[in-house]
Formats: sequence, C-alpha cells, structure tokens
Amino acid sequence: MRAVVQRVQQASVEVGGEVVGSIGPGLLVLLGIAPGDGEPEVAWMAGKLAGLRLFASDDGRMDRSVVDIGGAVLCVSQFTLYGDVRKGRRPSFVGAAAPALAEPLYRRTCEALETLGLPVARGVFGAHMEVRLVNDGPVTLVIDSP
Repeated sequence: MRAVVQRVQQASVEVGGEVVGSIGPGLLVLLGIAPGDGEPEVAWMAGKLAGLRLFASDDGRMDRSVVDIGGAVLCVSQFTLYGDVRKGRRPSFVGAAAPALAEPLYRRTCEALETLGLPVARGVFGAHMEVRLVNDGPVTLVIDSP
C-alpha cells in the first residue's frame, strides 16, 4: 500500500462537476493498493496516518497528529501511484492491484480511519476526479507499508 499524504488547510474532490468530498484542516491522502495488500496493510496504514505528527504545537514543532487537532482526512484512490516509468514513455500499472481487490481495501482503509475517530471524506473509486487543495507548509510525504 502506498500513500501520498499532504497536510492541507482545505481540500476537495469533484466528480462530473459535483463536489463529492471536502475537508477543512487535515490530511489529503492519495491511496494506492498493490496486489499483495490485505487487512494487515489496511490496519498499518490507517494507524500510521492517524498518528503522524505533521501539525504544529504551540512551540511551532510538528508534534500534533490530525486526531490531536480535530482535523479530517480526504481519501482518494489513485492506482497511478504504482505507475512504473523505468522503461519507455508510457507508464505501466502492473504494480497496482486490480479493482476487484483495490476497491474493498480502499473502503476498508477509510473505515479504519473512521474507527480511529477521524471524519473521512472520500473520492469515488474508479471515477475521473478533480482534486483541489491548499497544501499547508507545504508538507508532503510518501508512505509505503512494510
């Protein structure tokens, strides 16, 4: 499982000109699923995302998590995170899980974040989406599950 995580002041996702998910302060998570992923990766990623200390405490250090600040998560599925461009000019996506595996794991990751106390807005799996964000910092991390 791979996530690109951005600390945001706000973020939203549109499908067909309609906003389907939006948040204020929190994390925008672009989430990719690999063929070997399963429930252990879901639990690990949800725990990692909820506990990441990316928000400033009173002394200005990144000591607070999205849970600590009462923030939210906008989670958007993105199989292109597993795009391989080492050969040729067109990406290969053989490293991404098939939709039949990826969609349930994407949903389970969102549910696991909610279980950890986070409000979670979502994109639409498999749809063409437009993502808008105000990156705060900017702070952007790439996280791969073990």
